[in-house]
Amino acid sequence: MKAKLQPHTVPVGRFAPTPSGFLHLGNLFCSLLAWLSAKSKGGRIILRIEDLDPQRCPRQNADVLAKDLEWLGLTWDEGAYVGADSEAYFQSQRSEIYRQYFAKLADQDLVYPCFCSRAELHAAEAPHLSDGRILYAGTCRHLTVAEREAKAKTRRPAYRVQVDDEVVSFVDGHYGLQSYELAKEWGDFIIRRSDGVYAYQLAVTVDDALMGVNQVVRGCDLLSSTPIQIYLYRLLGFTPPEFFHIPLLTAPDGRRLAKRDGDLELGVLRRHFGSPEPILGILAYMAGQLAKPEPVQAEVLLPIFATEKIPKHNIVVPKELLQL
Repeated sequence: MKAKLQPHTVPVGRFAPTPSGFLHLGNLFCSLLAWLSAKSKGGRIILRIEDLDPQRCPRQNADVLAKDLEWLGLTWDEGAYVGADSEAYFQSQRSEIYRQYFAKLADQDLVYPCFCSRAELHAAEAPHLSDGRILYAGTCRHLTVAEREAKAKTRRPAYRVQVDDEVVSFVDGHYGLQSYELAKEWGDFIIRRSDGVYAYQLAVTVDDALMGVNQVVRGCDLLSSTPIQIYLYRLLGFTPPEFFHIPLLTAPDGRRLAKRDGDLELGVLRRHFGSPEPILGILAYMAGQLAKPEPVQAEVLLPIFATEKIPKHNIVVPKELLQL
């Protein structure tokens, strides 16, 4: 299947932070490029808070994230913290919407309950993919009604979408033509967890489609999620956006920057630099938009922004910056 992406129109991009922690340098890098990509072409930005799991993502973290983006000058046109419908842009408030699209997949006989525990999945002799995921063997796909009813008495199931044995191809705006064999590289994937929380793949697909997002700029670690989302777009009757994946920021040892490691949280950067301009200058330099890391305001970058200047390889953050 060759994905037919949305035709080029006025860009509608988005910030979609998960408030399980605070913004770090890698998040800021992606946010800046998403903002520049849309705004440099006269487009708009939406802020969506991806707090699918409210226990991991307290509201006060989202409050801080929004204030940090504003402090950097990366403002948005609609979404969370804007207008009377602000709450509609928090994923924790959109479960009923996800339920409707879950039902649409179920009506196509594409959804089935999975009773496999995480321990059972890890113990199974299933292929482990390059990003650490386990390729699901389809253990529960062909259970009879009686078998499902018996298992449901002792365990609450997650729900998976059946994946066809097909190739999904698309052109990424930065890395070019991509092709994935869904059955071999993904297998049947979860769209609702056993605790009732809808999974990222379903939520992000539905939200981007309903919010009119036609340009998705995000880290290349999510490149492999794109074919699954395109698959869901088709099943749900949506047209996929244009995807533009960008390199990751890494430590000198190759480790990607992560919230769980507390890598260069914006709070640390704010205390060290005192103003947003030096931080933006460093980010713009790493993105190939400036010849040297000099202080700059976000709007100054708009007329000089060019996607072809962005490196394709992952970018090593200087050791001295990581030691702040």
